[in-house]
Amino acid sequence: MPIAKKSVTLKERSRPDLQVAHPLRDGRNVRILALLQDDPRMTVSELARRVGMSAPATRERIQRMEEAGIIRGCRLEVDPAALGYPIAAFVRVRPMPGKLPKLAELAASLPQVVECHRITGEDCFILQVRLESLDSLDLILDQFLAYGQTTTSIVQSTPVPPRHLPLPKALTDPS
Repeated sequence: MPIAKKSVTLKERSRPDLQVAHPLRDGRNVRILALLQDDPRMTVSELARRVGMSAPATRERIQRMEEAGIIRGCRLEVDPAALGYPIAAFVRVRPMPGKLPKLAELAASLPQVVECHRITGEDCFILQVRLESLDSLDLILDQFLAYGQTTTSIVQSTPVPPRHLPLPKALTDPS
């Protein structure tokens, strides 16, 4: 006797967090973002000239993208070596039971921890730390060892430095 196959149709769920944000549907907004990524200190009047708009209209578009959370601010990038922190390391931390919140608090309290990410896998956190010397690594690690096990990797070189994500390509032409 043949077994009847049951067809199941999965409903496609809407994922608004994966859709292109409304302001990015406009090619001029994307062009403004591209120009600001290349030169965040560009004046609004220069931006306006390059995108073919008035300065007030360009300023308003920037403000709307800030309000929408697309532009989260402009940052100054300082060379850590120039500040006396030439060594970078990544530290993975596997916390002891019940110590997860304490690890996050410790990471937030140490100025040498420049990034802290909660991750999947056996380790729960990955930190980027900047160090004055290898001797100072022990001082940092000892504080984390009170809450869990660490695995450390010293950065030898950075063949791909931090960079911007690509902007929506289909929408980059100003209309």
